[in-house]
Amino acid sequence: MTAPAAPRASTASTAGAPAGAPAGRPRTLAQAYDPRSNAFDLLRLVLAGTVAVTHVMQLALGWQPTIGRTEVGGLAVDGFFVLSGFLITASWLRLRSPGRFAWHRALRILPGFWACLLVTAVVVAPLLAVLGGGSPAAVLTGPGSATTYVLHNAGLFMAQFGIAGLPASTPDPVVNGSLWTLFYEALCYAAVAGLGVLGLLRHRPLLVVAGVAALQLATAAQEATGAQLLPGENLSRLLLLFALGAAAHLVADRVPVTPVVLAAAGASVVAGLLLLDDYRALGAPGFALLLLATAARLPWRPRLRRDLSYGAYVWHWPVALIVLSTPLAGAPVVVVVLAVLAATALVALASWHLVEAPAMRLKGVPSPLRRDPSGIPSGRRRLIG
Repeated sequence: MTAPAAPRASTASTAGAPAGAPAGRPRTLAQAYDPRSNAFDLLRLVLAGTVAVTHVMQLALGWQPTIGRTEVGGLAVDGFFVLSGFLITASWLRLRSPGRFAWHRALRILPGFWACLLVTAVVVAPLLAVLGGGSPAAVLTGPGSATTYVLHNAGLFMAQFGIAGLPASTPDPVVNGSLWTLFYEALCYAAVAGLGVLGLLRHRPLLVVAGVAALQLATAAQEATGAQLLPGENLSRLLLLFALGAAAHLVADRVPVTPVVLAAAGASVVAGLLLLDDYRALGAPGFALLLLATAARLPWRPRLRRDLSYGAYVWHWPVALIVLSTPLAGAPVVVVVLAVLAATALVALASWHLVEAPAMRLKGVPSPLRRDPSGIPSGRRRLIG
């Protein structure tokens, strides 16, 4: 992913800090954030690893760790959406073109997703069948087969989670329990594009912030009353976290990151996690602020040459199923987790080099959706000179 643009109303330096502010200590997110030096890539990899660990525990032990009533894996997914909201909003403001924006987003998410679907269907499912004592050919055809798995899910919405009843060791067969979030990620991209086309991201950021505040209040009211006030539990949850990241980018010059504010944010997150069924009703804004401040201010800011977070996220579940179908399943869970993480890292590395990086190199190719004032798509205009 190319480096995101700096927040609209400021730079990443401490220039413009209030008089008397300690040198080198940023007081706003805009002052803390440097698009050329930050820990966003590192945090995304940590979040992907956290999701992987919790899912392996769920598959191996039947449960995953929680904080209060919130699963740790769900908290990590929330973090993904916060960071994505910040970076994707930056992408829209930088690209200034709906076609180019859609092209970039499709190149980042779809090739790796399709490759995962296909390899799961033609390699993972037959291998699981063999390890379970069945025939590899039996999973390729018929109802709920590997073929329908690819066809039904190719549009990004996961309509079929299992393949021919695999894995047979679980009552609700799921060959990849991570991919469902990608559909909601794409919906959030579409929301950014819609707001961008309307000019709200660039010219009416406070109106967007007001909308995010209304969504947060609705989440709080829903928790307080027990009534279903928001449509779609997954959509409202993930849209809220993504929107908080987006809003933080739009008004980064007004988002404080002082120790007192960050301590209050942390307190709100802890209270939400320990006291509420849905911590987001109280702690979502604080969680988003803490995560973004960490990404901006973490002293260790490695610029990773290979972004393995996406590959690790989409691949760890089927890798875990294979590991748990071998004699290694009887080993202590720590050994199983380490084996899955190591194997996932290798698969994610292959995904990066063979699928994701080649696809992202096509970002420079004119999008077939982009038009110039003549009305001719830019890709076609190049072909016809």
